Amino acid sequence: MIGPNEKILELTPEERAHAKNVLMNQAYKMATTCKNCSLNLTRNQVVFGDGDINTKLVFIGEAPGGDEDEQGVPFVGRAGQLLTKILEQVNIKRSEIYITNIVKCRPQNNRDPEPEEMLACYHFLQTQILLIDPAIIILLGNTPAQWILKTNERISKIRGKWFDWHGIAIMPIFHPSYLLRFASPKQKEGSPKHLTWIDIQEISRQWDSVKKTGQTTNDIKFG
Repeated sequence: MIGPNEKILELTPEERAHAKNVLMNQAYKMATTCKNCSLNLTRNQVVFGDGDINTKLVFIGEAPGGDEDEQGVPFVGRAGQLLTKILEQVNIKRSEIYITNIVKCRPQNNRDPEPEEMLACYHFLQTQILLIDPAIIILLGNTPAQWILKTNERISKIRGKWFDWHGIAIMPIFHPSYLLRFASPKQKEGSPKHLTWIDIQEISRQWDSVKKTGQTTNDIKFG
């Protein structure tokens, strides 16, 4: 008897890509009708995710903001525009990554999502991760870092470090909205912008390795 996993392996690459797309669309449609928490009462749109579902590089933020709630696309506001510019500086195109948030609906007044809201939405994020099967996940800011890694450590303590999470290399970095608080374009040594520049270069190094070899470098240091 052939098990379900063996049947999946029998699919051609084209069939697997089609199946992945169908399943992701089904998850999105489920999210648009989700009423598992009170955020559905105030949202304009569900902000599910954006980008290449066949990538191996995923970015996860905490929640949509006002611009995202209006457009239905994550990271399109000022913070998202800054993130795109940062990625472009190390030759990572927005089109070659997948980006999403812990919760898919905007919390009012851009507050942090509550634990029960993140829990209610977590199965959607799990589905996205399972379907994409990334080699690298980047956690943007304190909320996703603490939620995914199950830690009380602040982002300032764990940013720039690699963690092995179910076989996936995960790095928390500062959220771009945090970087927007610093008006100076200069990257003073030790400043959040300078530290983010160091982090993004390491992310680019590992991403280049994944694209070339299918895996991160042998010298990657976890913890």
